[in-house]
Amino acid sequence: MELIIENGILVTGRDIFKADIMLKNGKIAAIGSDFAEQPGERINADGKYIMPGAVDVHTHIDLQAGDYHTSDDFFTGTRAALCGGTTTVVEHLAFGPEGCSLRSRINEYKTAAKDKAVSDYGLHGVIQHVDADILREMGELAAEGISSFKIYMTYDFALADADILRVLEKGGELGTVTAVHCENDSIINYLRGRFAAENKKTPFYHALSRPAECETEAVCRVLRLAHMAGDAPIYIVHLSTEGGLNAVREARARGQRNIYTETCPQYLLLDENCYSNRDAVKYIMSPPLRKAADQAALWKGLSDGSIDIIATDHCPFSTADKLRGERDFTECPNGAPGVEERVMAIFSAGVAAGKITLNKFVETLCINPSRIYGLYPRKGNLLPGSDADIMIINEKGETDFSDAGLHGSAGYSLYGQKKMTGRMDAVIRRGDIVYAEDRFIGQKGTGLFIERRICR
Repeated sequence: MELIIENGILVTGRDIFKADIMLKNGKIAAIGSDFAEQPGERINADGKYIMPGAVDVHTHIDLQAGDYHTSDDFFTGTRAALCGGTTTVVEHLAFGPEGCSLRSRINEYKTAAKDKAVSDYGLHGVIQHVDADILREMGELAAEGISSFKIYMTYDFALADADILRVLEKGGELGTVTAVHCENDSIINYLRGRFAAENKKTPFYHALSRPAECETEAVCRVLRLAHMAGDAPIYIVHLSTEGGLNAVREARARGQRNIYTETCPQYLLLDENCYSNRDAVKYIMSPPLRKAADQAALWKGLSDGSIDIIATDHCPFSTADKLRGERDFTECPNGAPGVEERVMAIFSAGVAAGKITLNKFVETLCINPSRIYGLYPRKGNLLPGSDADIMIINEKGETDFSDAGLHGSAGYSLYGQKKMTGRMDAVIRRGDIVYAEDRFIGQKGTGLFIERRICR
């Protein structure tokens, strides 16, 4: 059946204009103003923004971290994504057993998502060790639509610099993107041990154990390694500091190519004062929340194009699990929910507050994630032939992320005390209305695995 959205204001990365949009067979069929005689269901979007479905390229929906498992699975996590306007996610896999293959983890996640996901989804390979077999698998998986790989500079499977270089060299050869969690593992472990010995274990010390310099140093180091690898494509996840952002700017100014950057709503809307709250344990994440000066620098980085993408690092744990770290932050699982809140939080704090334009909003939440990670032109844009993924936003509405209205399983939001300007009126995924009138109306298991191939 055809679906026609009438009288809306279409927003792309460059333009804002009034038009109608016709959806047919899961695709955008046409954009114009001459569909009056066309049969089909109609949505009157008078005065509302019609935007591409958002793309979140950094989620941990289904993750086992030691003794803890995220509160979501692929149904509840992708349901939350859809209700927040995100029609496609690209999931970062959890670590597997020591020595496991890349393919084994990919297969496990495809199985976990297959009958549950309601948004469309892709997968990043996660590299825990480096040998000839892993490098061979990178090439095989890239040919099968897994065109990005994640490495860590901290945690149990942190890679040494020589292994990072090997991965970057292989990624450069394949044209794949290497996403990197940048923190100095040695310094973090030293500070965590020192604070534990001094019985300084409240959530406040979580932030102190991962200072801004740990991120900045790691960003500088991995950018140099990417340059050594022939300017291999590199993507800095969850950038949280002014120092890290400046390191990216300096590398680009030196002429280094293929550098991509991401920040997250929590680093734009929240700061280190949250660790003095009674709910401080809920804000334990890595990297931690930073100073207000870092927050201001990140907004500037978005507006001037230094930061390419706003993703979430959605990694929700139950309140009960988080509270296990109330007296000892080292016992708390790292992470927080955010996939449902991202779009409206950034619309409110960014667009409505005048910090970014509507075009930049679409660019950083829809177009750039799609282009950088091999989803374009199928996802993240309003073009005939692209998937009919649409979000309709009413700028005159209001959003309240109260516990009762959430569609994920964490049971709380980091932004629960904030009223957001604007409201998500409807979400359409591949031509089907999946969210309308504050209700999820999609069907479990209808999300598709999307192969991603990067062309440069």
